Amino acid sequence: MIKRVLLFVIDGFGIGPLPDAAEYDDAEANTVVHLADAVGGLSLPNLEALGLGHLAKIPGVAPMAQPHGCFGQMGFTSRGKDSVSGYWETNGVTVHESAAVYQAGIPENVVSVIEQALGRKLIGRRVASMASMVRDYGTEHLSSGAPILWTDGGNTCYVAAHEATMPVAVLHQQCREAWREAKKTGTLIRIVAQPLTGEPGALRPQAGRKDFVVEPPGLTMLDALSRSGQITMGIGKVYDLFSGRGFTKAFPAASAFEDTVGMLNKVPRGLLYVSLNLLSEDSAQAAEALQDFDRRLPNLFEQLRVGDMVILTGDHGRDVSKPEKLPTREYVPVLITGPKLAQGVNLGTSQTAADLGQTIVDTLGGDRLAIGDSFWEALRPG
Repeated sequence: MIKRVLLFVIDGFGIGPLPDAAEYDDAEANTVVHLADAVGGLSLPNLEALGLGHLAKIPGVAPMAQPHGCFGQMGFTSRGKDSVSGYWETNGVTVHESAAVYQAGIPENVVSVIEQALGRKLIGRRVASMASMVRDYGTEHLSSGAPILWTDGGNTCYVAAHEATMPVAVLHQQCREAWREAKKTGTLIRIVAQPLTGEPGALRPQAGRKDFVVEPPGLTMLDALSRSGQITMGIGKVYDLFSGRGFTKAFPAASAFEDTVGMLNKVPRGLLYVSLNLLSEDSAQAAEALQDFDRRLPNLFEQLRVGDMVILTGDHGRDVSKPEKLPTREYVPVLITGPKLAQGVNLGTSQTAADLGQTIVDTLGGDRLAIGDSFWEALRPG
């Protein structure tokens, strides 16, 4: 009987294009493989031992003859390729609105609403990645005080401001007000408030990001677990992606992995749901962060006990080989391990990420979700 699930979601952890990826200009996307290509191979011995090498031909990562974990991949039926649609579908809620609401940029009416809420003009206002926007507009932002606005091409707007021009608490408050007004336009799902720090020419994201998101339009895995009396802990941005609904408590993302390991003796049951932002837009940095995460895994595994299940997965892709460094439409890995669980089982391909949510609900005794098929039976020891 599973008593505790540790679910780690690595932002942008893609493993190859979905069947409809060409519709998103992502037909050749493969985040992990292209990252490995860019740095001459990845050293991921612990993910390799769980079966990652069976999911794609990843330079440096071999398929194990006898993996210690169960492995597979899952796709997404929701429209879109961002964290909101990825997390929601994993929780049993699909999104069918257009995947490219702001593909041509942010509509003027939305820009106007956000500017009114912030009381300032905004600069940028285009489809781009964070790194490119901070690089291109950082100097102007510091000299004028105008926050930087951009979109990833979906239905999310990002607002960034240096702490010297706008205190973090003020940025949060004003972005919250902007979100409340902008969502009335009918297209906006999320506004991300991103504080910046650093000197001119070297601005970088600062801790304190806050996502303002509409609530999912249906029963989620978190709702089901909460109603069944389970503890649900959110570490990182996952709490914001559900507007806090269904969570017992939340913790910031400053040291998400270490915080999770530190909770193992304090949270004896339920779900520890962890967002990990490892894959930056710089290939060398992304590779080092992923390899560092891999090196830390044994510390987690050593503290597991019978009744624990660890799941490693992603929410979408972010292929570093694409010039714009935006989210990509990909399958994501599913790697599962735990004391007394089955080993070496190929879970195959789940067409919907809701299968994972259904599996977690099944193992922890919550009510069945509206979509998804549990694969819990495949994880039981033989």
